[in-house]
Amino acid sequence: MVDHHGLFVWYELLTTDIAAAKVFYGSVVGWGSEDASTAEFAYSLFTAGHGPVGGLMDLPPEARKLGATPRWVGYVAVDDVDTRAERIKRLGGAIYVPPTDTNIGRIAVVADPQTATLALVKGLKLGQQSEADPDEPGGIGWRELYAADGNKAFAFYQALFDWREPEADTHPLPSYHLFAAGGRTIGGMFTKHARVPVPFWLYYFNVGDVDMALRRVEEGGGRIALGPHDLPDDTGIARCIDPQGAMFALQGPRTNDPTRRLPDPDIEWSSHWGDISSRGRLVVKPRS
Repeated sequence: MVDHHGLFVWYELLTTDIAAAKVFYGSVVGWGSEDASTAEFAYSLFTAGHGPVGGLMDLPPEARKLGATPRWVGYVAVDDVDTRAERIKRLGGAIYVPPTDTNIGRIAVVADPQTATLALVKGLKLGQQSEADPDEPGGIGWRELYAADGNKAFAFYQALFDWREPEADTHPLPSYHLFAAGGRTIGGMFTKHARVPVPFWLYYFNVGDVDMALRRVEEGGGRIALGPHDLPDDTGIARCIDPQGAMFALQGPRTNDPTRRLPDPDIEWSSHWGDISSRGRLVVKPRS
């Protein structure tokens, strides 16, 4: 795992309706599903062409009692879960699930000092430990942190995972911190708009046709929070909410499907995200 330290290697959906989530993401992203339960623990896998890409499980009752809602959680590979968990506490973060041996590997579920949730893993037992092609349909192509303070967040993650920012002349925006691990740029972070309720990590799922995928989001009972927006390389992106309330994003080619509808007008805060898009590039006006 040393070669993968600092990379996101697994993703997990905590939801209130596993059966519905399998159908929804199967339609929108094209994922299959497999049962990976043990005698003690119910667990499912989302699968793509290159193998498992993430897990699926019930949102734990104890988490619901604390007010947790359905969400996606990204797992970052580390050299030592116990040591990194202690470092998180020293840096002002929190430990929700202490270092534990599980069906995934040795994990810990944590929060940064600004309350954004993520997880640590060593010895991943499921899926692939790094994505061969970050743009492959069905894969996870980008990760973004909507932080209360982007500069402080970057300093925290740099100290925790040894993430580095690319050379200054590659920065798309001064306020958008790209971060790299394993020799490649894997995500970005910035200060969220005040209307975004809480800091959180957002994961971009690759699809072959953004417009078609957005139709399926709506047909499946999900909502479009923002987008689709065009990027300079003819890629489209959109932020969405699944039927149980988990946030996610889509990215991929556009066909400008004339049957798609505008974003949900009831999601007011999502329209104030500062014109920042995937990989930190400025968005242009959506196609009409």
